[in-house]
Amino acid sequence: MLNIGRKHLVHVVKYRWLWMALTALLLIPGIAAMIYSSATYENHAPLKVGIDYTGGTILQYGIEEKVTNKDLTVIREGLEKQGIENPYLQILNVNNDQQKNTKSEIQSIISVRTKFIDKDSTDGDKITSVMTEQYKNPELMSVSSVGPTMGKELFKNSLIAMTLAFLGIVAYLSFRFRFDYALAAILGVLHDVVFVVGMFSILGLVYNVQIDGLFITAILTVIGFSVHDTIVVFDRIRENLRYYSKKMSFGEIVDASVNQTLTRSINTSLTTLITLLALYFWGGVTTRDFVLAMILGIAIGTYSSIFFCSMLVDFWNDKQNDKRKEALSV
Repeated sequence: MLNIGRKHLVHVVKYRWLWMALTALLLIPGIAAMIYSSATYENHAPLKVGIDYTGGTILQYGIEEKVTNKDLTVIREGLEKQGIENPYLQILNVNNDQQKNTKSEIQSIISVRTKFIDKDSTDGDKITSVMTEQYKNPELMSVSSVGPTMGKELFKNSLIAMTLAFLGIVAYLSFRFRFDYALAAILGVLHDVVFVVGMFSILGLVYNVQIDGLFITAILTVIGFSVHDTIVVFDRIRENLRYYSKKMSFGEIVDASVNQTLTRSINTSLTTLITLLALYFWGGVTTRDFVLAMILGIAIGTYSSIFFCSMLVDFWNDKQNDKRKEALSV
């Protein structure tokens, strides 16, 4: 059995009102941004959604030379100067069938995804002109469009996927733990999701950041990470209760359990964050928002499992004790 000494680095119970205030400071700005966005955006969404959900057009250009991520940055700047809003650029691999259907020997394919381009729009010509300025004889290989109806269907499917994942987690936690533990873990998941969504709502208002299908992937990953970290803490609380419930108060056991798992939680999160930070600063531009969502989610997930969820369990225990005292005094 591990030592459960009284000297702790972190005092969850003693300073729980401080953690409550900090939690409010983390969530309120994002919630306010989501409310403002819902009231001002045409689709009344709490986030600025990208063309994955609103519909858009994808143009693919064959290039006779190798294209790097640095080249995409230059192209993106050129497109934005031409008035093309939030273009999504990607380098695609060239297969044999594509080589056969082209007029020249292409080495790279640049995919340009932007808002829906109708027949009367000149945006397609603007994109082609930018590509011509950057490369010799770029070949327009294909043009495909996704209408707004398809985008709405994709958005609905994404929400269904998130709902099913959440319900699965609720069912597992309800079976695995007591009601108070399960409720605290579920509220912790909601806490983390609201924080990440709120931050991206703020970024959408300030920096015009839009979400796409990768954002939903990031949210689902954050949910799994948050639950995993919280379960580790709750397992230690439950284990310590078996041996020390008669020697220590519930609050002392919560503090001891959190401190026993503190190093493990921080080390796990830190090593993951180091990798994500490397991807954010030196990875491709197209995945930067996805990586940012992961960074925010893992950071807030570590905080919530240590402070928020443990604090909720202690609050619930105090309420139950107060009810027992009232019942005995009657």
